[in-house]
Amino acid sequence: MKALVWQGTTDIRCESVPDPAIEHERDAIIKVTSCAICGSDLHLYDHFMPGMKAGDVMGHESMGEVVEVGAAARKSLKVGDRVVIPFTIICGECEQCRRGNFSVCETTNRNKHLADKAFGHTTAGLFGYTHLTGGYAGGQAEYLRVPFADTTHIKVPEGVPDEKLLFLSDIFPTGWQAAVQCDIQPTDTVAIWGCGPVGQMTVRSAVLLGAERVIAIDRLPERLSMAKAGGAITINFEEESVVERLNELTGGKGPEKCIDAVGLEAHATGSVDSIYDRAKQAMMLETDRPHVLREMMYVCRPAGVLSIPGVYGGLLDKIPLGAVMNKGLTIRTGQTHVNRWTDDLLNRVLENQIDPSFVITHTEPLGSGPEMYKTFRDKQDGCIKVVLKPAMNGALHG
Repeated sequence: MKALVWQGTTDIRCESVPDPAIEHERDAIIKVTSCAICGSDLHLYDHFMPGMKAGDVMGHESMGEVVEVGAAARKSLKVGDRVVIPFTIICGECEQCRRGNFSVCETTNRNKHLADKAFGHTTAGLFGYTHLTGGYAGGQAEYLRVPFADTTHIKVPEGVPDEKLLFLSDIFPTGWQAAVQCDIQPTDTVAIWGCGPVGQMTVRSAVLLGAERVIAIDRLPERLSMAKAGGAITINFEEESVVERLNELTGGKGPEKCIDAVGLEAHATGSVDSIYDRAKQAMMLETDRPHVLREMMYVCRPAGVLSIPGVYGGLLDKIPLGAVMNKGLTIRTGQTHVNRWTDDLLNRVLENQIDPSFVITHTEPLGSGPEMYKTFRDKQDGCIKVVLKPAMNGALHG
């Protein structure tokens, strides 16, 4: 089959790789009908995340049709089922899964020893996302092996376009969890840094959850326009001070809830801390650029909540923990517990409360994946979200 394969920093190729096969009785194989490039994939593309190896198949936002089922998964799945595959691989049986903490499943990371060493304790296995999270092949491919498939799937109905359902795999529940973690009240102002795909879903989630006011922060006009269409007041950080504007909008008190939908590759215009981060990152003295975290900690209203769906990979410097402690801020973060939210979110899609496909700007064959990584990373051609179709003409080129 053809798949998008990581071969080094900024080197993604569409190559022939062996077809996946059933390896365990709880496995299933799906024929991928749609997959997407996620902002988290860009951390791998630019090699800011450790644990990648040449030949790794990329991707963790996939859906398709079941074509083969292991013996132990046949009570839950059958050939022909239409499924979305969450990016988190879950056993459904361990203590964390029973509590709904699916992204920290204790069972599915087959490289547990590496995660224990890096993080103190293992987290769940993830599709297409470094050997720290199991080294599982991803879903930017014609076919995908789904381990623990009896629990790691979301059945979806026929007759609904892939585009409306695909993002149940990651960015929709990620934006939803980011907003839920804020415990939004009807009088709250919610400020969201980053208007990429997760930020866009977070804006709409905060609106659905009843925030009085949602403020979205970015620098790209097309992203800000999309956030505004979703109900947000917008701030272009290249044109005005984020802190000054947020204080102005909140009568000097700051927003009650702040959400970092950016993560480790934060950009800032002319700020001293951003220059400092880039220098330390270049010298391998710091792994991540936490400008957004610092800004949130500074501007958030005392007794407020900081929610962090943005991915961080390692060591951060100059974090103003004194501000967090003295203002009594609560921090909530983590990879998304996808299956905790999917029943509710699927119903919201089917009831037309939200159509997640609004975020798609580019639909391309799988073979165009390598160039679309660059287009997405460099924000070219108004690119906000890329969907790849293995069955499209040209999908086997590369």
